[in-house]
Amino acid sequence: MPSASLNGEIITGWDSFHSESAKAFGFPEFYGRNMNAWIDCLSYLRDEDGMSKFRLKENEMLNIEVLHSEKLRQHAAEILEELEFCIAAINERYDDYGEKPALKLILR
Repeated sequence: MPSASLNGEIITGWDSFHSESAKAFGFPEFYGRNMNAWIDCLSYLRDEDGMSKFRLKENEMLNIEVLHSEKLRQHAAEILEELEFCIAAINERYDDYGEKPALKLILR
């Protein structure tokens, strides 16, 4: 299964979260650096939309690993909560299209 890692040790706020995300997921230069743009970039991983470096096969999932997740929870709990919420929303969008979920959050 493909995976992307976010380093919770260096995510101290929204700016660093979006920088880490852009790097980990290969978002395009014009990535809007907000959670609406984050959701848009990860909503069509099984299509050729060019919004991420990942292209999933049918029924394949992308593991999103948050390394040092306890550090992130200590310094920016709202980011971790929003990440969990957005992943659930994206998976719900896939379900609405009759597809299996595409994202799995792993806290390490």
